[in-house]
Amino acid sequence: MLAPQRQAAILDRVRASGGVRVSELATEYGVSDMTIRRDLETLAERGLLAKVHGGATTVSPGSAHEPGFAAKSVQQRAEKSAIAARAAGLVSPGDAIALSAGTTTAELAQRLVDVPSLTVVTNSIPVADVFYRAGRPDQTVVLTGGTRTPSDALVGPVAVAAIGSLHLDVLFLGVHGMSERAGYTTPNLMESDTNRALLGACERLVVLADHTKWGTVGISSIAALGEADVVITDTGLDATALALLSEEVDEVMVVEPA
Repeated sequence: MLAPQRQAAILDRVRASGGVRVSELATEYGVSDMTIRRDLETLAERGLLAKVHGGATTVSPGSAHEPGFAAKSVQQRAEKSAIAARAAGLVSPGDAIALSAGTTTAELAQRLVDVPSLTVVTNSIPVADVFYRAGRPDQTVVLTGGTRTPSDALVGPVAVAAIGSLHLDVLFLGVHGMSERAGYTTPNLMESDTNRALLGACERLVVLADHTKWGTVGISSIAALGEADVVITDTGLDATALALLSEEVDEVMVVEPA
């Protein structure tokens, strides 16, 4: 098992049980205590867990806590990949789309680089970079500009102004959290303004949210649950949450992670 795979598995264990011991992990994965301690140190530096004597525990971030792009990219990789694959099937050649910032939308971008004559508007540096690296001359990529957040989103009045005169087909929105009360949320006040501007420029809203986003509430709401035309999530979403979501959203697509 490679270190990133082991770290992702450790993180899942911490979230499931609330805490782990170094000695137990070393035995389970067949590595030394020092290797596990390095894994925990790496995850702690990314803000994904809290190191304690002999192990690690979960962290309890507030509604304004914003993890960095690298920290989020190691979470729920299989779920994000499956969600992105399903979302890619909603895009056709010649579409004009918006991709918000987020690791799931960055995953989606990887699957769209071969779509002919695509126009993409994004406030995400990693998303734009995917298309710039592909360098297709028949694709148009617009990066909004703005103030950079810890999650590599560009936000604020410059971003909002860049979006204001656009008319696009669909917004693929990555979210920090979603709940019945707060809808789709973000921990960054300016990012919610930018996302609402993207929403206003698009005819349809497709929300990309793995099951861990349910019940998480960021400081600022982007939209109510019912404003989404489609939500793509995964089979980890519990039945109660799925029922609530299905009552509010026209179409909920549930994918099976590989």
